[in-house]
Amino acid sequence: MQYSFQYDKPKVLQGLRVHFVSRPEVKIMAYAVNIFAIVAAVLFYMNKIRPQAFLLCSLLWFMLMLIFWFIMPRMVYKRAAKTFEDQYIATFNAVGVGLENERGSMSWDWAKFSNYFESGQFFHLYFGPRSFFYSRKPQ
Repeated sequence: MQYSFQYDKPKVLQGLRVHFVSRPEVKIMAYAVNIFAIVAAVLFYMNKIRPQAFLLCSLLWFMLMLIFWFIMPRMVYKRAAKTFEDQYIATFNAVGVGLENERGSMSWDWAKFSNYFESGQFFHLYFGPRSFFYSRKPQ
Protein backbone atom coordinates (compact mmCIF):
# COMPACT_ATOMS: atom_id res chain seq x y z
CA MET A 1 0.00 0.00 0.00
CA GLN A 2 1.36 3.42 -0.93
CA TYR A 3 -0.11 6.82 -0.15
CA SER A 4 0.84 10.47 0.19
CA PHE A 5 0.21 12.54 3.30
CA GLN A 6 1.04 15.74 5.10
CA TYR A 7 0.82 16.28 8.83
CA ASP A 8 -1.85 18.50 10.35
CA LYS A 9 -0.74 20.24 13.57
CA PRO A 10 -3.86 19.54 15.71
CA LYS A 11 -3.83 15.87 14.69
CA VAL A 12 -0.10 15.57 15.35
CA LEU A 13 -0.56 17.08 18.82
CA GLN A 14 -3.32 14.54 19.51
CA GLY A 15 -1.06 11.73 18.26
CA LEU A 16 1.71 12.91 20.58
CA ARG A 17 -0.77 12.94 23.47
CA VAL A 18 -1.66 9.33 22.68
CA HIS A 19 2.06 8.53 22.62
CA PHE A 20 2.76 10.09 26.02
CA VAL A 21 -0.32 8.72 27.75
CA SER A 22 0.32 5.21 26.41
CA ARG A 23 3.85 5.02 27.86
CA PRO A 24 4.01 2.49 30.74
CA GLU A 25 5.88 4.85 33.08
CA VAL A 26 3.26 7.56 32.58
CA LYS A 27 0.43 5.09 33.18
CA ILE A 28 2.03 3.92 36.43
CA MET A 29 2.58 7.50 37.57
CA ALA A 30 -1.02 8.44 36.71
CA TYR A 31 -2.39 5.43 38.62
CA ALA A 32 -0.22 6.26 41.63
CA VAL A 33 -1.32 9.90 41.65
CA ASN A 34 -4.99 8.92 41.25
CA ILE A 35 -4.80 6.42 44.11
CA PHE A 36 -3.01 8.99 46.23
CA ALA A 37 -5.74 11.57 45.42
CA ILE A 38 -8.54 9.13 46.26
CA VAL A 39 -6.90 8.18 49.56
CA ALA A 40 -6.38 11.86 50.36
CA ALA A 41 -10.04 12.62 49.53
CA VAL A 42 -11.26 9.81 51.81
CA LEU A 43 -8.93 10.87 54.62
CA PHE A 44 -9.98 14.50 54.21
CA TYR A 45 -13.67 13.48 54.34
CA MET A 46 -12.96 11.54 57.56
CA ASN A 47 -11.13 14.59 59.00
CA LYS A 48 -7.88 12.64 59.30
CA ILE A 49 -5.83 15.08 57.22
CA ARG A 50 -5.85 18.81 56.64
CA PRO A 51 -7.20 20.32 53.41
CA GLN A 52 -3.68 21.24 52.27
CA ALA A 53 -2.83 17.58 51.65
CA PHE A 54 -5.94 17.14 49.54
CA LEU A 55 -5.16 20.35 47.64
CA LEU A 56 -1.61 19.12 47.04
CA CYS A 57 -2.95 15.89 45.52
CA SER A 58 -5.32 17.84 43.29
CA LEU A 59 -2.54 20.17 42.21
CA LEU A 60 -0.24 17.22 41.46
CA TRP A 61 -2.93 15.56 39.32
CA PHE A 62 -3.62 18.84 37.50
CA MET A 63 0.11 19.40 36.81
CA LEU A 64 0.49 15.88 35.38
CA MET A 65 -2.42 16.44 33.02
CA LEU A 66 -1.07 19.82 32.01
CA ILE A 67 2.41 18.45 31.32
CA PHE A 68 1.46 15.28 29.42
CA TRP A 69 -1.58 16.68 27.60
CA PHE A 70 -0.40 20.17 26.62
CA ILE A 71 3.23 21.04 27.36
CA MET A 72 5.15 17.95 26.17
CA PRO A 73 3.27 17.49 22.85
CA ARG A 74 3.85 21.16 22.00
CA MET A 75 7.54 20.90 22.92
CA VAL A 76 8.04 17.86 20.67
CA TYR A 77 6.10 19.48 17.83
CA LYS A 78 8.10 22.70 18.11
CA ARG A 79 11.40 20.79 18.13
CA ALA A 80 10.47 18.81 14.99
CA ALA A 81 8.29 21.42 13.24
CA LYS A 82 10.22 21.14 9.95
CA THR A 83 9.59 17.38 9.86
CA PHE A 84 5.86 17.90 10.34
CA GLU A 85 5.67 20.48 7.52
CA ASP A 86 6.94 18.18 4.74
CA GLN A 87 4.84 16.19 2.27
CA TYR A 88 5.50 12.41 2.52
CA ILE A 89 4.88 9.25 0.56
CA ALA A 90 4.56 6.19 2.80
CA THR A 91 4.82 2.63 1.55
CA PHE A 92 3.69 -0.34 3.63
CA ASN A 93 4.35 -3.86 2.34
CA ALA A 94 5.18 -7.34 3.62
CA VAL A 95 8.89 -6.48 3.89
CA GLY A 96 8.61 -3.23 5.85
CA VAL A 97 7.89 0.48 5.72
CA GLY A 98 9.24 3.13 3.38
CA LEU A 99 9.02 6.87 3.81
CA GLU A 100 10.11 9.50 1.31
CA ASN A 101 9.92 13.24 0.77
CA GLU A 102 11.71 15.78 -1.43
CA ARG A 103 14.85 15.59 0.76
CA GLY A 104 15.28 11.81 0.56
CA SER A 105 13.90 8.43 1.44
CA MET A 106 14.31 5.73 4.05
CA SER A 107 13.13 2.12 4.42
CA TRP A 108 12.89 -0.11 7.47
CA ASP A 109 12.27 -3.84 7.78
CA TRP A 110 9.50 -4.81 10.17
CA ALA A 111 12.15 -6.40 12.41
CA LYS A 112 13.62 -2.93 13.11
CA PHE A 113 10.48 -1.89 14.96
CA SER A 114 10.15 -2.79 18.61
CA ASN A 115 6.47 -1.87 18.73
CA TYR A 116 3.74 -0.40 16.60
CA PHE A 117 0.06 0.36 17.00
CA GLU A 118 -2.74 2.22 15.31
CA SER A 119 -4.60 5.16 16.80
CA GLY A 120 -7.37 7.33 15.40
CA GLN A 121 -5.22 9.26 12.91
CA PHE A 122 -1.79 7.58 12.87
CA PHE A 123 0.26 4.44 12.69
CA HIS A 124 2.69 4.75 15.64
CA LEU A 125 5.94 3.00 14.70
CA TYR A 126 8.54 2.60 17.47
CA PHE A 127 12.23 1.75 17.08
CA GLY A 128 12.75 1.80 20.85
CA PRO A 129 11.20 3.36 23.95
CA ARG A 130 11.97 6.93 22.84
CA SER A 131 12.56 6.64 19.10
CA PHE A 132 9.47 6.63 16.89
CA PHE A 133 7.71 8.18 13.96
CA TYR A 134 4.10 8.60 12.94
CA SER A 135 2.67 7.72 9.59
CA ARG A 136 -0.65 9.35 8.91
CA LYS A 137 -3.40 6.89 8.06
CA PRO A 138 -4.80 7.09 4.53
CA GLN A 139 -7.97 9.13 4.24
